[in-house]
Amino acid sequence: MLEVLQATTAYFQRHNIENPRLNAEHLLADALRRKRIELYLEFDRELSESELAPLRELVGRRAEGEPLQHLLGTVEFCGLTFLSDRRAMVPRPETEQLVELLISDFESKLSNARIVDVGTGSGVIALSLAAKFPEAEILAVDISDDALALAKQNATNLDLGDRVRFVKSNLLENVEGNFHLVVANLPYISTKARHTLSREVLHDPETSLFAGARGDEIMDELITQAPDRLQPDGLLALEIGIDQNEALLSVLAEKKYHDISSKNDYSGVTRFLFAQYG
Repeated sequence: MLEVLQATTAYFQRHNIENPRLNAEHLLADALRRKRIELYLEFDRELSESELAPLRELVGRRAEGEPLQHLLGTVEFCGLTFLSDRRAMVPRPETEQLVELLISDFESKLSNARIVDVGTGSGVIALSLAAKFPEAEILAVDISDDALALAKQNATNLDLGDRVRFVKSNLLENVEGNFHLVVANLPYISTKARHTLSREVLHDPETSLFAGARGDEIMDELITQAPDRLQPDGLLALEIGIDQNEALLSVLAEKKYHDISSKNDYSGVTRFLFAQYG
């Protein structure tokens, strides 16, 4: 088994796969129906052809740029396991940090709040908040039927199906009522930047990636819509793209938001905006 793992790692290195050893371990464990840690207890074992065949297929697809999360079918996010496939964007560590910031910085505000997650995708934000705040009332919206179907599956698998409502909506157009929190990880990539994206990212649905020529057009629209759906002093929380901070801060100020702040992600990039209204 160790020889197979080493050969797979070298193959991934030649195909410019990031973290080649980790990818090889995940795929080998998946093919053998083992946990990664269990591989280390069986390094001397010879693999049969029936065990190698499914691994070869997975390795070939990964080398061509198919995301590891799609091949495994799941992704870990805030301590929960979510289904992950082509129907929605693969959740990123930055989005996990957004949820962590909401929990750490606004826990008292959100413990029994009304929350709407705009552009929910696979549902990771809405469902993670539902797991943390059992008294909160949470709505998850998306323009994509496929994404909503995936999010509903995740809600069922996590026993949170009765905690989160799902509605098809272009931003807040079909949303009624007022909320203490409007949170969103919306498309924020410029259509001009397509050539800079990795093979893995381009497997995500285009509607989850591209916002327009600038990249911040959809967030501009949400900033405009949100005041009509926020409770007095309600909170808007956004994940944003690189170098979009100054422009969006100006839009928030122009629209009369207050207590506006930004925070960096773990890479030191300004990635999150928080603002209150009313």
